[in-house]
Amino acid sequence: MMRRSRGLAARAVERVRPGSLPREAVELLEDDAFDLELAEVAREQGTDVGAARAEATAYLREMAADHGDRMTEQWARLGAWFMRAYDIVVDEEQIQRLRKLDSQHSLGIAFSHRSYLDGMAIPNVLGARRFSPTFTFGGANLNLPVLGAVASRTGIIFIRRATTDLPVYRLTLRSYVRQLVRNRRNVAWSIEGGRTRTGKLRPPVHGILKYLVDAVEGPGSPDTQVVPISIVYDQLHEVSGMTAEARGARKRPEDLRFVVRFARLQRTRMGRAYLTVGEPFSLRERLDQLHGHGLSSHQAIERIALDISHRLNRATPVTVTAIVSLALLGADRALTLDEVLETVEPLAVYIDEREWPVAGGANLQDRATVRRVLQELSTSGVLRQYEGGTEPVWSILDDQHLVAAFYRNTVIHILVDRAIGELALLTIAELRSDATLPAGGAVEVGWDEAKRIRDLLKFEFFFPGRVQFEEDLRTELRILAGEELLDITPERAADLLRQARPHLAHLVLRPFLDAYLVLADRLAEQGDAEIDDDTLLADALAVGQQWQLQRKVGSAESVSLELYRTALALARHRGLLDAGPELATRREAFLVEIQDSLRRLAVISTLSTPDRADVPVSASDSVR
Repeated sequence: MMRRSRGLAARAVERVRPGSLPREAVELLEDDAFDLELAEVAREQGTDVGAARAEATAYLREMAADHGDRMTEQWARLGAWFMRAYDIVVDEEQIQRLRKLDSQHSLGIAFSHRSYLDGMAIPNVLGARRFSPTFTFGGANLNLPVLGAVASRTGIIFIRRATTDLPVYRLTLRSYVRQLVRNRRNVAWSIEGGRTRTGKLRPPVHGILKYLVDAVEGPGSPDTQVVPISIVYDQLHEVSGMTAEARGARKRPEDLRFVVRFARLQRTRMGRAYLTVGEPFSLRERLDQLHGHGLSSHQAIERIALDISHRLNRATPVTVTAIVSLALLGADRALTLDEVLETVEPLAVYIDEREWPVAGGANLQDRATVRRVLQELSTSGVLRQYEGGTEPVWSILDDQHLVAAFYRNTVIHILVDRAIGELALLTIAELRSDATLPAGGAVEVGWDEAKRIRDLLKFEFFFPGRVQFEEDLRTELRILAGEELLDITPERAADLLRQARPHLAHLVLRPFLDAYLVLADRLAEQGDAEIDDDTLLADALAVGQQWQLQRKVGSAESVSLELYRTALALARHRGLLDAGPELATRREAFLVEIQDSLRRLAVISTLSTPDRADVPVSASDSVR
């Protein structure tokens, strides 16, 4: 097959005539408005207009793509071969509704990005169902010799990441996207800008979205329907490499040797890939709505990017792999099948109550299904299966906690609100009888704690606006309590926590706060000294590994550069990296805040044990 793909690439290169350009590129170079914009950029840069035009033409040769019918068909076959490790599961009813939308509108497909395979899977699924051709944006790092020439004939648009010092490039790309929209082309891009290293969505990148907004807001331009598409996998060959990078390993370059290695990996079956369509929306209507609320274009783009991320999360189904990984990571020891099922059962009930979709319609409590996933994770080297005793047990291998966490994190977004609700209840339960309460009473104390945790984790998770956040949290507490909690006493809060099933706060939040603890400790150690980011991250990684060995942090999954970088972003947001008044004191307060949050998670963890009825929770139970 590799020999056939090389021959395919060679024939494609022969067909690309020197000097030929795809339709949109030709139309753009003939556009008087584009000439005027080029002239303006040339004037600002102090360069010749002819030179700017030649530069733009060169960029169009680099980025512009088209769809050759025969080449696209052969590329789809190659993509199916790359996807041979998976069966792709699609909700055909969702696809049919999307096809109707495709017949009337240009689609802007914003997809989640967990694998290099995403860019093959999505066009293949849509192409096989006779959608209009899709133009997919990819990083220029994947524009490899020979293969890049083939890919550009199948709708792949290779774009550069670092363009700050290339004003003509930025203008050309923006104008090219505008021309695609004018021609009612479907476009697809990763809203995250690159593959997630943790399993959960990365913060959105605004580049392509900004250009789409510019195009839709242009005079006479057609609207674009934004379509979030989630794709999630039972397992991925790539995860071990990404988690090694999170431990400080150097990222391998994407070259032809990488492609060969990646293709060979796909020989081993890894289960299913689940492609789910989120709720589409009109880009123009959403822009008009946001502008009507007084938002600037920049603010509107930020809000739309978050809208897309929320819709992607809502569309992402729960996989059995994610739930099994959650159970084993939370236990941090070997479990029998019955123990795994005992942990999964309340989670499955909760997921059903919240009406979250389950991948492939699987029964999360089915004994055979859970056993199969345990065996598959053992086969792929994530778990160890020991059968030398009275019954088999499964545990996460020593160097595989970040891999298991990646799978767990594909579902973690549905559990965060519940986890925060548990901490809010605990804060109320810990109130002393002589505590001075705000005007809203104990309930207000709980809301304030929820907002504090939300603020602490806002660089990890996509939270909605405050009004929607409070509504979501009320839903969680209503499920937990079985009734609306308009008022609550510390004693009632303590009883609710004891009776709750499942307890999620420690399972969901501890890995992140353990990582924050390490970075906050290393930051506080510096007093009011100036900080170098790379030095601080290296120090955190070294100390995190030490603390893991000493069991000062919950598990190995918290020892991750990705999590330390997020903690660093939070510290920067709070003004803890730059010189300022009482800097050492504020850094120490940051550390204490995280320590107290972890103390409360430890209480929740203890409540999850079988003898939880005897666990002290309220202040009267001598927690403090």
